[in-house]
Amino acid sequence: MTTTPPFGRALCAMITPFTPDGALDLDGAQRLAGHLVDRGCDGLVLSGTTGESPTTTDAEKSALITAVREAVGDRARIVAGVGTPDTAHTVELARRAEQAGADGLLLVAPYYSRPPQDAVEAHIREVADSTGLPVALYDIPARTGTRIEPDTLLRLAGHPRIVAVKDCSYDFLAAQKVISRTGLAYYAGCEEHNLALYAVGGAGYVSTVANVAPDHLRAVLDAFDAGDTALAARLQQAAIPLVEAVMASGLPGTVTVKALLTALGLPAGPPRPPLRPADGPTTDRLRAAHAALVSA
Repeated sequence: MTTTPPFGRALCAMITPFTPDGALDLDGAQRLAGHLVDRGCDGLVLSGTTGESPTTTDAEKSALITAVREAVGDRARIVAGVGTPDTAHTVELARRAEQAGADGLLLVAPYYSRPPQDAVEAHIREVADSTGLPVALYDIPARTGTRIEPDTLLRLAGHPRIVAVKDCSYDFLAAQKVISRTGLAYYAGCEEHNLALYAVGGAGYVSTVANVAPDHLRAVLDAFDAGDTALAARLQQAAIPLVEAVMASGLPGTVTVKALLTALGLPAGPPRPPLRPADGPTTDRLRAAHAALVSA
C-alpha cells in the first residue's frame, strides 16, 4: 500500500444534492458530507462524474466546495473535479477550487476532442502548474474517449504536484506497471477493483457506491490492513450485489445512487437533465440490494 495516501484511503465520489426543482441544495450537501465522514469516508470528491459536473455551473462548484469544507472541517480531504475539454477553463476551475478551500484536484483527460498524448500531457501540466494543490489524474477512457496512456503517466509522475491516479481504465496490468515504477497513489475508480488494487499496492478507492455503503466499503480496507485477508475478501464479495445494482443496471451511477439515497431518507434530489430519475422498480431493486448488505 502507498505509505501516505495523499487524500486518505476511503474516498466517496459524492453526489451533488439538488432541491426538487433542480437548484443546488447546499444544506443537503453539508448534511450528506457529514453523514459520509461520520461513517468512514476520509475523503470526498466533489464535482466528479457522480457529482454531475457537466451540468453544474462554475459558481455552483465553488459554492459546493465552500459548503462541504464548512461541514467537515479538517476531518476529511476535499478533492475537487475541475476537468473540462478546454484547458483555459480547466485552469480557471482549478484556481477557483483552490480559493474555495479544496485540498486537491481531480483532473480528467480532455474529452470529446480526443487530443493525442502529447496534447493530453501538455494540458495536464498546464493545469498542475496553475495552483499549489496536489493533483489526482482521472483515467476513464470509456467516458472521455481518450486514455491517459501508461507511458504518459510515467512521465507525469515526475511533476511535483501530480500525486495520484483515479483508475477507471480497466487495465489492471497498466495500473500495476505504473504503481511499481512511480510513487503515484492509485485509487480504484471501479468498486469491483477496490480490494484487488489495494492488495497490489493501491492507495484506496474513489467510490460512487460509498454514497450508500460508506462503512462497509471502508471495512474491506480495514480488514486487509489488519491482516485478515479472508475477511476482507468476504466483505468485498458481500458488496458485489449492491455494486452491480448501482453500477451495472444500465443507468449512470448518479441516477441509481440518488434514487437509493432518497429512499434511505438522505439528501439527494433528482439528477439534472438530460439524466432522469430512476423508476419505481429500479428503486425497489436498489433498496433490496442495500437491505441485503446491511443485514448480512
